[in-house]
Amino acid sequence: MEQPNLSYIHSMSGGNKDFEQKLIGIIKQEFPLEKQEYIDNITAKNYKLAANNVHKLKHKISILGLEKSYEVAVNYEDNLIDHKTDGQDDFETILQIMTDFLKTL
Repeated sequence: MEQPNLSYIHSMSGGNKDFEQKLIGIIKQEFPLEKQEYIDNITAKNYKLAANNVHKLKHKISILGLEKSYEVAVNYEDNLIDHKTDGQDDFETILQIMTDFLKTL
């Protein structure tokens, strides 16, 4: 499984460390809330709402340089829209990898 990185954030910032820290801070603040909302919706089998949560989380997956994981999320979002949970385990593994990575920042 690929690992998160800050390459995209560094490329966006143009070397501006304050910008990088601000963006990382926003991600660290929003990600746990969005992850929990997803967990609540998937547990309640609210697949449409869970698909919306995955849609939001996809952007953070992309920002953290997880290109293959982004594709997993796209497919999982489509499955949820069709009330199917194919890809759930892979997506939740990605969320855990992101959680662990953000704790190191």
